[in-house]
Amino acid sequence: MLDKQEKIFKALSDKNRIRIVKMLQKKSLCVCEIKDVLKLATSTVSKHLSILREAGLIVDWKDGKWINYKINPAPDSLVANALLYTQLQIEDDETIKNDRKLINCVDRNILCCN
Repeated sequence: MLDKQEKIFKALSDKNRIRIVKMLQKKSLCVCEIKDVLKLATSTVSKHLSILREAGLIVDWKDGKWINYKINPAPDSLVANALLYTQLQIEDDETIKNDRKLINCVDRNILCCN
């Protein structure tokens, strides 16, 4: 169990991964949408998503040419508690508020076709 807790804490120890979790708590997104909001390289975003997925915080699924990411809908109790904490905290942070505005404007049909 300590290994699982360590993975969760490590996953949430990075500002960009917290930002991703907060975005995914609002809606499912693909890599290019997350990349556009975070202004990071695709490989960096993919690595962050991999760490979050390995910790059990998020899941992915294929939808045509896109791989979508969302918060794990059936987490174990450790993950559920971590997700609840992130959902209840950091709501008033300006970066999080700005990210929420941006995710409503990103369009995968434009971003992912380049």
